[in-house]
Amino acid sequence: MTNFTFKQLRYFDAVARHGHFGRAAEACAISQPALSMQIRDLEETLGSRLVERGARQVRLTALGEALVPRVRDILRSLDELGDLARASGDRLSGRLRIGVIPTIAPYLLPSIIGNLTRTHADLDIHVRETVTSRLLDELAEGRLDTAIVALPVSEPSLTEVALFSEAFVLVRPGEDEGKPVPDPEMLREMRLLLLEEGHCFRDQALSFCDARSALPRELLDGSSLSTLVQMVGAGIGVTLIPEMAVGVETRSAPVSVARFEGSPPARTIGMVWRRTSPLARQLTRIADIVRQSAEALRPGPPSS
Repeated sequence: MTNFTFKQLRYFDAVARHGHFGRAAEACAISQPALSMQIRDLEETLGSRLVERGARQVRLTALGEALVPRVRDILRSLDELGDLARASGDRLSGRLRIGVIPTIAPYLLPSIIGNLTRTHADLDIHVRETVTSRLLDELAEGRLDTAIVALPVSEPSLTEVALFSEAFVLVRPGEDEGKPVPDPEMLREMRLLLLEEGHCFRDQALSFCDARSALPRELLDGSSLSTLVQMVGAGIGVTLIPEMAVGVETRSAPVSVARFEGSPPARTIGMVWRRTSPLARQLTRIADIVRQSAEALRPGPPSS
């Protein structure tokens, strides 16, 4: 019988993901020599090379490539065994891996973590902040237990629980305060600052402006909402941000904030997790805590 360990499989998975021994070792919280030794032991056990070691990166061999999906299935099944044991109790304890998109994390996470810590003192919370597509991939691979994203994600393998809706507001230079709020057609003619490709918030803003087929005359990208607001304060253009970001992002920039008239652009925020997750019952309770955290932070109406 082939004698290898689950630890070796986890280290191999990390090397496959990062393509680099140093980064894989850091992700696994061990030294690089120790990780490299474990990979060599695994290769000796299997009787074949799994990675080609280069000066700056590593590449998987044909066998290594073939092993990746099987190793991840094994590790996911192993994690689910632990989840089954945790799910047998009324209270959720141990490690909880939560993914959050960047347009939510800075504004809602402090409240969520504080409330979860008070209500679930035995939780070891790990947070992963990245764009929706990556969060969904990591959920499917079992590397996350749940994620807080904009809905819908329309993925049949995931359970979606809507938590709350929030409107987008317009951020303009401070001297524009009191001016009429532009409608979507007018907004298409302005210098619109948006998040870079990959952020769902960018797609939602473009949809409101009906700009997918006719792009704005000047559309500039930023890496974060903070960058966009600071650019607006410098007089470079205008932008849209979600209500939850107003208090944090506008307090240090000379900008004005206004609501759109009629039906403003908005998004629905929710939690998603695998339909097969043994923790579904506990995650439903956590969804209630996330919803309560968001309600407690709802801002008052911005000036217009």
